[in-house]
Amino acid sequence: MTDFLNDWGITLMVFTPLVAAFAMMLLPGKPDIIHKQVALGASTLTAVWGALLLFNFDYDSASVMQFGVDRSWIDVVNARYDVGIDGISLPLIALTLFVVPLVILYSWNHIPKPGNAKAFLILTLILHTGMLGTFVARDLVLFFVFFEVVLLPMYFMIGVWGGEQRLYAAIKFFLYTLFGSALMLVSFLALYWLTGSETFNMAQLAELVSTSDIALGTQVLIFGGMFMGFGIKVPMFPFHTWLPDAHTQAPTQGSVILAAVLLKLGTYGFIRIALPILPDAAVEWAPWIGLLAVIGIIYGALGCLAQTDMKRLIAFSSVAHMGYVMLGISTLTSFGISAAIFGMVAHGLITGMLFFIAGSVKDRYHTLEISRLGGLLVQAPRMGWILGFTTMASLGLPGLAGFWGEFPAILAAYNPGGGLSQPLFRVYMVVAAIGTVLAAAYLLWLLQRTAFGNPSEEFADNPEITDASKLEYISWVPFLIMIVVLGFVPGLIFDVADAPVSEMAEVWVVK
Repeated sequence: MTDFLNDWGITLMVFTPLVAAFAMMLLPGKPDIIHKQVALGASTLTAVWGALLLFNFDYDSASVMQFGVDRSWIDVVNARYDVGIDGISLPLIALTLFVVPLVILYSWNHIPKPGNAKAFLILTLILHTGMLGTFVARDLVLFFVFFEVVLLPMYFMIGVWGGEQRLYAAIKFFLYTLFGSALMLVSFLALYWLTGSETFNMAQLAELVSTSDIALGTQVLIFGGMFMGFGIKVPMFPFHTWLPDAHTQAPTQGSVILAAVLLKLGTYGFIRIALPILPDAAVEWAPWIGLLAVIGIIYGALGCLAQTDMKRLIAFSSVAHMGYVMLGISTLTSFGISAAIFGMVAHGLITGMLFFIAGSVKDRYHTLEISRLGGLLVQAPRMGWILGFTTMASLGLPGLAGFWGEFPAILAAYNPGGGLSQPLFRVYMVVAAIGTVLAAAYLLWLLQRTAFGNPSEEFADNPEITDASKLEYISWVPFLIMIVVLGFVPGLIFDVADAPVSEMAEVWVVK
């Protein structure tokens, strides 16, 4: 079994959804049940392949790439099919394998209008392959291909199945991301040519940069191109403006996937590519990354307090929460980067769950205007309590996953690495701590306005407003369980990420 997984494990995991998507294209459009069964079966089989890899992963050697496959791919540009898994990518792969089948299960009775289940689920499976491929790629060209694969499915998901302003939101999302990706590709090519390399392998490029005579100013410029590509994807302030529109207009499933996994492609890119390949440039950029991170934390929180739409408020909260992830990365310490990896997973579970609830509220009330909502605990008490639980996790209540996504990142800023200014980062720490207070304010305000009180006259006797269905419970309970488990056992992620992150951070400890 081990030999089989070494040769085929990652490939089967990554491409099973894509094969299923092609198979669905050959099937007739109706009945929908066939496409739902194929999509759910493919995502479940993908999770099985992933589970086999996770069970056979050597956690004592998490800093070493495992199940690696290195095959010739595009010889003319020296690009290779080079994939592997280590302690940095493993938590995000597990998150993707966890989220997508539950999203497809939720879609069973929630295919948005127009109700073309075939096309909608095909796009979901293509997204699945793109996200997994990004997390396992060790070749920059392969990484770029997978990174871009997710762009078109999400564009169509928003543009076809979104809200009234869906075309505007979809085009904005597409153009922002494409612009950043173009600059990122230029940076990849610059690394390739300036190092005189004959490979796009990430580890080999890092070694070549460390022994080359590339001027620091040039490295800073190359890092800047990556910063734009990854920063827009995160998204960091001030590149965040596409996110609230995309989330607000996207169907529920698109919002969940976007929040849970797609935003993590940007932060993962920083940790996997930008920091280890250009550590000296990272030191120059770190104060600015930290500054934009804390601005995003405060701006996102204030933006939440100004929102009148439930889904848009949750979208702005992502700007704030991803700010904590970027603050952890900017500290250039093993503790801070490990906190960032945990924060990615915690944000994916919690905010994904919030978007699930918002989608179900929209199905029942046909509006997400906070001023029109209220009394959820009266009309749908179980859904109201789930909303309360998830908001508590999002504001960082100890014992739930959100706490470990914020507190360690704030603590890491007290003593940054790489010779960075301690007074400056301690100011960042104080500002980020203030952000947690604002988070409590906007989340409790949201909970109070939507869940408490009596239903308004508009919805008081509406028979459509029912409590969570069995299918919704099945889709949501795993999220709730994992939020609690990671809150009490954060070592499930910290222990896995510690070894590779510590090895990466050694270069900044010496400085």
